[in-house]
Amino acid sequence: MINTESFFHNLIYNNITFFSGVPDSLLKNICAYISDHTDSKNHIIAANEGNALAIGIGYHLATGKLPLIYMQNSGLGNIVNPLLSLSDPEVFSIPMILMIGWRGQPSIKDEPQHKKQGRVTIEMLKTMEVPYQILSADKTNEQAEEIIQTASNESLNNNSPYAIVVQKDTFSKYTTKNDYFSNYELSREDAIKTIVKNLDDKDILISTTGVASRELFEYRVETNQGHNKDFLTVGGMGHANQIALGIAIQKPNRKVFCLDGDGGALMHMGSIAINGNVECNNFRHIVLNNGAHDSVGGQPTVGLNIDFQKIAKASGYDLVMHAKTNKEIIKSMEILKKFNGKVFFEIKIRKGFRKNLGRPTTTPKKNKEDFMKFIK
Repeated sequence: MINTESFFHNLIYNNITFFSGVPDSLLKNICAYISDHTDSKNHIIAANEGNALAIGIGYHLATGKLPLIYMQNSGLGNIVNPLLSLSDPEVFSIPMILMIGWRGQPSIKDEPQHKKQGRVTIEMLKTMEVPYQILSADKTNEQAEEIIQTASNESLNNNSPYAIVVQKDTFSKYTTKNDYFSNYELSREDAIKTIVKNLDDKDILISTTGVASRELFEYRVETNQGHNKDFLTVGGMGHANQIALGIAIQKPNRKVFCLDGDGGALMHMGSIAINGNVECNNFRHIVLNNGAHDSVGGQPTVGLNIDFQKIAKASGYDLVMHAKTNKEIIKSMEILKKFNGKVFFEIKIRKGFRKNLGRPTTTPKKNKEDFMKFIK
């Protein structure tokens, strides 16, 4: 196992002092260490991985130095365009280190949404002609240092990106000393339960990736309900609300509810502007906001620092609502169920979830088939 502190100091020793990215559970220990030991100007948690890579390009242009951009391998999809059309040696030729958490690595048990991504991760890097090395728990700290040196030297010498692919359980445990706690009354799970209790039988529900879908699934099990009314968007962070919009447009006589998170809403925030400007009167966009990437380690988002409600109103939503308590959710649900128009509903919740939370036991294909029968 690689010592997290040692790895960070080896990065600094190699003059890698700027970091940007989107948190990943496989990288949570090193990301927590970076957060605690880097000032805010030199560590930016980006809205999405493509944004992080662009920030890294800006950093290099301003300093001539090497940025480190971190992500889960699912984020490779978000970096393809800026990586190939900007950073590539055949375009601007920008050196940078990509630190990629390898979810779904072949032979390692993982969730369905990570299997294909994990299987093709290395081939994607090869196809994009990005040189790489694999960092694993069986490496020594000295070998990890050599990987950093090689990555740094090759990236700078060739003026091109270089990837370090990180396997599961590679870094030693590190708990952040700068954790924050939001003081809101509701947990996300309680908010989801209240919302579901106040839905009608024909209402359609789309939930975002991560803990929200897991909590929704377990609540249906707890109450002996089926899962056919819910589309669990187990992958594709940031896209749940557009899936919901696509359904709502085609099913104008059904209310369509999207359970979104602040991280997902921020990741592809342009979707809010699209939602607000499409002719659709049955779309209900609910953002459960705790200002954290809760599913991958609880790293902060800017969700509690911005005004989602003003953004939604300016984007064209017909009704904008907010809640912080169960009573406020119930009252709001009564209003939005009767309202004819696009609704944005922000619910502020506290960070965290219970440790014994399970995962969906049905396959994504089964979920899709049952869901399509329900909405037909």
